[in-house]
Amino acid sequence: MSFFTALILSLSAFAADAPSPTLPEGWPNLPVIDAHTHAYFSGQPETNSGIPETLPQYLKELKEIGGVGAVGHGGKGVRELEPELASLPLYQCFGVRDKVSAADVEKALKAKKARCVKIYLGYVHRFAADKAYRPLYKLAEKYDVPVVFHTGDTYSTKGKLKYSDPLTIDEVAVDFPKTTFVIAHLGNPWVESAAEVAYKNPNVYVEASALLIGDFKGRQEEVEAYLIKPLKWAYGYVADSSKFMYGTDWPLVGMKDYFEAYKKAIPEKDWCKVFFQNAVKVFRMRELEKYRCPKETP
Repeated sequence: MSFFTALILSLSAFAADAPSPTLPEGWPNLPVIDAHTHAYFSGQPETNSGIPETLPQYLKELKEIGGVGAVGHGGKGVRELEPELASLPLYQCFGVRDKVSAADVEKALKAKKARCVKIYLGYVHRFAADKAYRPLYKLAEKYDVPVVFHTGDTYSTKGKLKYSDPLTIDEVAVDFPKTTFVIAHLGNPWVESAAEVAYKNPNVYVEASALLIGDFKGRQEEVEAYLIKPLKWAYGYVADSSKFMYGTDWPLVGMKDYFEAYKKAIPEKDWCKVFFQNAVKVFRMRELEKYRCPKETP
């Protein structure tokens, strides 16, 4: 039996198991959800990290960190998932680009093909409070799903940074208090603004994916300066363990490298919330509620 076949059988088995307080044999003790991945596969190595963009690599890295679920961010709309990802489960965000169609978004949400809405601030030259997006926030409230914003630096010179400043999320958080919002990338480099918006608004959460990308080998000083230190500061400022989720932006960075760095920024007593429970709550991953963290009682 090939490694890939064995891995798929293992993933399928744990996805179909009856509710259990523990993870399957061979999994790390802590259940983990990666709240920011790109689960589409070119088959080529990613330019910065060198990680092969393949389904076997994606599943392998998830297993290494104890991944029991993930959130997938695509470029536009949603796509048909490979069976292995659908049963993982992988929750897709409906990607909204230049064209905004509330009808298309609602169709995907109603069919549960999309379990969140992704808005690409900066890449698209609109503010979060733009009137084009407001119907989407109402839909997110109606279907009880979060809206995720790209914030901070854009991975393109054509992006306009004034639109991706996380401080702009405050306006929609106030105007739509019953909608859940997620600030992706912790607003990097405007980490302080992202932390303040999450601190102030009860309906705003953050994940700190892609604060540093590429292969981490031999880069410990950079990992400390650009990932661990700002995440630790934001975590202390917000002072609410329910507000943070783990995310990587795979394949821009390896899941294991990012997991180990995240653990250095977050107090161990809060790992269960940050790596697992908060994503279950924010993304309504009810099928994953069966898993338990170490020392957690049912």
